[in-house]
Amino acid sequence: MRIIDELGLTDDFMLQDIKTEVITEAQVKEMRSLTDSYESLFSKRARLYKELDLKNKSLSEDDYKNYILEHYTFLKRPVICYNNQIFIGNSKKTVEAAKQAIHEQ
Repeated sequence: MRIIDELGLTDDFMLQDIKTEVITEAQVKEMRSLTDSYESLFSKRARLYKELDLKNKSLSEDDYKNYILEHYTFLKRPVICYNNQIFIGNSKKTVEAAKQAIHEQ
């Protein structure tokens, strides 16, 4: 919520709570088309990442995609898609870049 407030999003933006509204394969593919890999969408901070000991496994792009589709915690959040640009994660630099892109219009 802090990031949403910081970005000053209007009603023109669609927010999706992926905990209650499951992310679709089409959505994941669309996000992937805006970035360099499924891995960039994947959260290595997810509790399940540690529990499944995934850091000690060699994951393919399909593995990253399938894990994201399997459980919402594997998607790095927030993901902001705006004007064919994607902003992934909550780092200060990423949030600032999204804010700048949104308010340029």
